[in-house]
Amino acid sequence: MLDWTEIILRLGVATFAGGLIGLNRDLQGKPIGLKTLSLVSLATAMLLVLVHSDEVRIVSDAGSRVVQGILTGIGFLGAGVIVHAGRDFRVRGLTSAACTWLAACIGIVCGLGQWRLVFIALVITFAVLTVGGRIERWLHKRLGGKDEAGQDPPPDSFSDK
Repeated sequence: MLDWTEIILRLGVATFAGGLIGLNRDLQGKPIGLKTLSLVSLATAMLLVLVHSDEVRIVSDAGSRVVQGILTGIGFLGAGVIVHAGRDFRVRGLTSAACTWLAACIGIVCGLGQWRLVFIALVITFAVLTVGGRIERWLHKRLGGKDEAGQDPPPDSFSDK
């Protein structure tokens, strides 16, 4: 069984790495950012920690197929969250879709009774959702990014609010 430190390290590094990739995408004006890719990376790391721990394998072959079916179905639900956009044809809802997918992963881990993994993932999730947007905007201002059209934003287009 992995100890708390190892779980925090694995999930934390995955979240940080996903966030760095997301920040790069955001600075390039792409419709995905720090929070979205942090959460996706956290969710995938959580599932791999679950199935590749030192314990006896928790998920059987049949269980693996159930997990695959759940995540595929939730992917369609997440796509619906993104596509709802309407008239302006902007991509919206990616973080909500990532949260939907992450919630499914947390549900799977709860179903398997891996409470330390759930607790650590929830703490990291709420940290990303609470401060991730502010960090992203602050870094965007400091590093100079582009908007979704690939243009440099006007000087006051990003605020710390």
